[in-house]
Amino acid sequence: MGRTPSCGVARGLESMCSAQVSTSDRSAGLSATPPWRVVTVTAMPAYRLDVRFRDGTSGTVDMSPLVNSDSAGVFRALREPSVFEAVHVELGAVAWPGDIDLAPDALYTAIKANGHCVLSAEGVVQ
Repeated sequence: MGRTPSCGVARGLESMCSAQVSTSDRSAGLSATPPWRVVTVTAMPAYRLDVRFRDGTSGTVDMSPLVNSDSAGVFRALREPSVFEAVHVELGAVAWPGDIDLAPDALYTAIKANGHCVLSAEGVVQ
C-alpha cells in the first residue's frame, strides 16, 4: 500500500514503463552522433574559420568569396566583424546570430578530403 507500481495504472493515469534497450537492436557500425558534427569553431582573420569535428578532423573554411559576393544573401551580415566573430556551435553546426548556419556534412567532406574548403555563392569549392 502506498507504493506506486513500476508499470501500469496509478490513480487512474497510466505511468510510463522504463524500457530496456537491447544492444542486439543496434545496427553494427552506426553511431548516434555522426562524425561530421562540429565541436569547436573559431573565427580567424579574412573571413576564415578554424573548425574541428567530433571525430577529430579539423581544418579551415575560407568564407571570403561567399561573404564578399554580390550574391551573399543572408551571409552579407557576416561582413560586419562583430557578427562574424560571434560564430559558435549550435546543434553540431557552425552558426551565427540571426539563424545563419553552414551545413556541417558538406564542410566535413571537403575538409576530410583537403584539410580546408572554400565557400562561394555557388557552394563548397574544394
